[in-house]
Amino acid sequence: MHKLLTENPGQKMLLLGNEAIARGAIEAGVAVASTYPGTPSSEISLQLFQTSQESDLYFEYSTNEKVAMEVAAAAANSGVRSMCVMKHVGVNVAADALMTLAYVGVKGGMIVLTADDPYMFSSQNEQDNRFYAKLSGLPMVEPSSVEEAKEMVGYAFEISEKLQEPVLFRTTTRINHSSAIVTLGEIKAPKTKGDFVKDPFNLVTIPAVSRKLHVKLLENIEKAEEFSEASQYNFINGNGNWGLVCNGVSYNYASDAVKELDIADKVRLLRVGFSYPMPEKIIKDFLKACEKVLVIEEGEPYMEEKVKAFAQEEGLTLPIRGKAKDLFTRLYEFDPAQVRENIARFFGIPYTPAAKPDISDVPEVPQRPPNLCAGCSHRATYYAVKKAAEGLDTIYPTDIGCYTLGVLPPLSTADFLLCMGSSVGTGCGFSIATDKKVISFIGDSTFFHSGIPGLINAVFNNHNFTLIILDNSITAMTGHQPNPGVDMKDFNLTGYGRVSIENVVRAIGVPHVAVIKPYRVNKSIEALKEAIDFKGVSVIISKEACTLYAQSLKKTRGKPFYISEKCKNHRDCVNELACPAFYTEGEKVYINADLCTGCAVCAQICPEKAIVPVRSKEKASSS
Repeated sequence: MHKLLTENPGQKMLLLGNEAIARGAIEAGVAVASTYPGTPSSEISLQLFQTSQESDLYFEYSTNEKVAMEVAAAAANSGVRSMCVMKHVGVNVAADALMTLAYVGVKGGMIVLTADDPYMFSSQNEQDNRFYAKLSGLPMVEPSSVEEAKEMVGYAFEISEKLQEPVLFRTTTRINHSSAIVTLGEIKAPKTKGDFVKDPFNLVTIPAVSRKLHVKLLENIEKAEEFSEASQYNFINGNGNWGLVCNGVSYNYASDAVKELDIADKVRLLRVGFSYPMPEKIIKDFLKACEKVLVIEEGEPYMEEKVKAFAQEEGLTLPIRGKAKDLFTRLYEFDPAQVRENIARFFGIPYTPAAKPDISDVPEVPQRPPNLCAGCSHRATYYAVKKAAEGLDTIYPTDIGCYTLGVLPPLSTADFLLCMGSSVGTGCGFSIATDKKVISFIGDSTFFHSGIPGLINAVFNNHNFTLIILDNSITAMTGHQPNPGVDMKDFNLTGYGRVSIENVVRAIGVPHVAVIKPYRVNKSIEALKEAIDFKGVSVIISKEACTLYAQSLKKTRGKPFYISEKCKNHRDCVNELACPAFYTEGEKVYINADLCTGCAVCAQICPEKAIVPVRSKEKASSS
């Protein structure tokens, strides 16, 4: 039995934040969950996917976040509890549905989880999704700890059902990826089937209906304000007249700083966990008891602006600061030392940071940039594309996935990136605005997510560029989740369909389509040259399973290779492929047999044919 299905209330369990959130949803009786995977939210989806195999929960990896939102919205409007999970930029994709869903509302509880990524550990921006709550008019809650994240899920469902609105549940990477002891609660049996009651003049958002629904939304915001004022997640600690306003992980850093600076008797700390609508009365009363206030929040000055507005409404003139060059930045994550030092600076507390240890005699840690795995088929594809395009002035729009690492030398096959699916649309634009050869890259999951409309646009408008679809049979970057092109028998699951990328591309009407096996280097180069020379839209589907995924399925791994005495040290293998299985000692190049997957790409490009398969264990260990 999956550990998150343990029915033993009161039991303590060490859980990752994302596991705790999934457990909270299970305890709350979630019946339908949908997602498109994205770090830092991916483990929530994985836990729900796994538990759905052993429970009544319906879970799906949707084609993209907008579809996931629509699936969950329909379920919630049928009276069952649903949850939609995504990373912060996924909300941009889902926003079209979300903004009007706020008007329509729900009948059963619905949570929209947005996992924000300060510092951009795995994201193209660090947008602050608290503003989506203000933009949509939907209530938002934010946990400050792993255990609170679990407990807050059930609370969010209750608020959703009382307001008949979705609730935004905002986390950040530090909550998602921290571990802590969590106390298990009772598991509520999910209501797996509901009933949709037809009510088109409240549910079909034609203008006449939407005008009425907007009035209802504004009334709901007023009700949500009452819930925010009464929420146990908005609370004040301390009775001093120095004010601190915090949210999320900043609350923990601030609490620790108050103890370490020994100022508990001087501080009044307001933690905001129900962050939209902000609790107006609580904040105004808090401000009246303070001489000065410091707002501590990662990201944008969301709370700071509202706190200052409340102060102005009350005619208060106390200093209120947060984001400033001499205090908190709008960039990246905070850390305990940063919070401690800024509190001391703002309140004029004598404070000397601990001396940093002398590490001048410690060797510098070697840099380890992210890299495509040994044997990754994307590396082979990039090599073949560069050979096929030699002598041409090229632009390489790329997309979101492992293959974005093609930006690094020596592959250097990424010139422009905006968002999921943008390689196709921007490929169209570059082909119009320049005379350069445009070669775009997109992965299989990303193609299904948002690449298809751009390709339809390209065919309709007869653009001139080549699209390389990197089909590695899985959604690799976020941890091997399925997508519509995956054979679900590999997950030991039945009842799923499977969509052929080639059939989709041909059905769209692309005039030149070819499928290559990138480990066959020369044949791939030939097919790529034909596609690149074609005037109009051409598509190459580079089809080879993700090497890590293939290994996880215990699929046959080729023999490792080694570099024989024939080597003349041209180093084409290193300088053009840069596979991490290569390493050097002195002037000689070697292959790490434990990393080598036997893809044989390096053997095919070696001018002396000096790279050959290992024929014995002894040779493998000596190579």
